Amino acid sequence: MRAEFPVLARSAYLNAGTDGPLPAAAARAASEELERELREGRAGVHFKRRGELASELRGAYARALSCDPHDVALTSSTTEGLCQVIAGLELGAGDEIVTSDEEHPGLLGPLAAARELHGVSVRQVPLAEVADAAGPRTRLVACSHVGWMSGSYAPTALRELEVPVLLDGAQGVGAVPVDVGELGCDAYAGAGQKWLCGPDGTGMLFVAPGLRERLGVPRRGYSNLARPDAGLDAGLHPDARRFDAASLSAEALVCALAAVSLLESASWPAVHEHARRLATEFANALGERGREPEPRGDTTLVSFPSEDPEAERERLAREGIVLRNIPGRPWLRASVGAWNDESDLERLLGALA
Repeated sequence: MRAEFPVLARSAYLNAGTDGPLPAAAARAASEELERELREGRAGVHFKRRGELASELRGAYARALSCDPHDVALTSSTTEGLCQVIAGLELGAGDEIVTSDEEHPGLLGPLAAARELHGVSVRQVPLAEVADAAGPRTRLVACSHVGWMSGSYAPTALRELEVPVLLDGAQGVGAVPVDVGELGCDAYAGAGQKWLCGPDGTGMLFVAPGLRERLGVPRRGYSNLARPDAGLDAGLHPDARRFDAASLSAEALVCALAAVSLLESASWPAVHEHARRLATEFANALGERGREPEPRGDTTLVSFPSEDPEAERERLAREGIVLRNIPGRPWLRASVGAWNDESDLERLLGALA
């Protein structure tokens, strides 16, 4: 696994929570796809291939989510999927959305739009309390599956709620086991470029059939129409393809597919177990060195204190150690993946000493 990621030859790369390392096989696949387009042009065969690649990628993402491919849309990012659900519910004044106080701008952006454009009330509470916070006016609970700041899990009590639950899975899918059925969520938006190591501009959206029929789809185009040649009567795909991104290139699709296939070939249980075990060992070592990490779940993220996070992050980068700081909090965050090993963590610990 480690040998498949060239960046690890020069860096202790611990930043998959932002963008995962790109596998060599994925870069080759994208390059070969562009070479094919260069030689053959982009006509009928090209678009048929794009459709086949989309179908294969949809299946791979569905396996990572433990769901049926018919319930998965291909998006350009986690945020696009979140926007689709929040806007599609068509909420208005008097309606409330409950979220947490440690959400990423990718979710806060569409929530702010719902508040500013449609008068929806947005209430923020600690992540551990989002299930208990739902009240009579609540029409949606939208929060992280795994908090991007702390690495904590959303409460399991969310599965008992009667209102729709939308999970931001940017730090979930690919990093930890995900079974959307067991989570009991109605929608789950994930990233292709983070823990699945694909290119920027890729993602997925699971929508349960019960919610799918409730969501409006104002953005319509060739990719999500059932009969694109039928003019104004084209209609939407009956399954989650109605939420597909307007356009994903063949090179992006084949790159994403090669990356996720590499991880899948190692088996998802092995990928998840290795990364979470290393993250736990790293968290324990930090505590022994006086850098007690923030409370976290059994995830792949470890946030720990820093007197000057930005300056320390930049210093570590100059030493070939790549991680990130958490804006607004005195923390650095290490993202530990299946491609990492003890040498990466020892390198970081040694640089912190």
